[in-house]
Amino acid sequence: MEKEREDFLKKTALEIRKDVVRTIGVANAAHLASSLSIVEILVYLYWEVMRFNPQKPYWKERDRFVFSKGHACPALYAVLARLGFFDREELWSYRRLGAMLQGHPEYRRTPGIDAPSGSLGMGLGISVGMALSLRLRRLTSRVFCLLGDGEFQEGAVWESVMNANHYKLDNLIAIVDVNGYQMEGKTESINNLEPLQDKLESFGWKAYQCDGHDLKELERAFKAVFACKGAPCAILARTIPGKGLKKIEEGVLSPTEPMSRLLMEEALRELEELDRTYFREGEEQGG
Repeated sequence: MEKEREDFLKKTALEIRKDVVRTIGVANAAHLASSLSIVEILVYLYWEVMRFNPQKPYWKERDRFVFSKGHACPALYAVLARLGFFDREELWSYRRLGAMLQGHPEYRRTPGIDAPSGSLGMGLGISVGMALSLRLRRLTSRVFCLLGDGEFQEGAVWESVMNANHYKLDNLIAIVDVNGYQMEGKTESINNLEPLQDKLESFGWKAYQCDGHDLKELERAFKAVFACKGAPCAILARTIPGKGLKKIEEGVLSPTEPMSRLLMEEALRELEELDRTYFREGEEQGG
């Protein structure tokens, strides 16, 4: 990846983070940490990988995206708004009665949403069905499913893992946000999933690990899965809850704490400072 392109994607990710903070803060909602942990994954996926058309959101030959960890939808909404699926102003009515953008994505209600989510553990099963349907219709579209690591505590996920291998769905790519947290606390203390890569591979999948905040590592991981034939593939993206906000990263604030107006303003100042020091000073220095 060329540095100019990498800087563009990093800048885009920072702007997405700002919109995520505003969206959640205005609504006085929660799930900030899980939304921020997936920003680079979504940015790389939508700007570098997927085929879609914001003017024709249900274009038959598009790639499909199933957002299994739907509670982190502010990140996806911010991405879709920036790409032109709907007006950015819609973000500020998040979770309001009758608004386009609700607390979990709704198919057909929101342009760019390919499947509903909310009940954890269901997204991979939906993705298996989509991938099989695309194959039967001889379409070259791919299905990308983004799951939280805690979802692998659900038996339905492992049934879907087994079925995907049975049908050799190499048009299905699962991306796992391995941020190590769920609502009740650390995933490893609630029901340890490791070694997740070995478990997936024992089911016939090809699985690759990467730093989910490093765009070059994401690029390498996606190149690896695209070279994979005859088997479903997974990317285990190791991430940090609340990435970009030190108080959450360092454990001062709980990853599940709702976002007050005060916290929103503090978070935006921190992100603006990061913008100023990393990007604007770099431009002044010719970097």
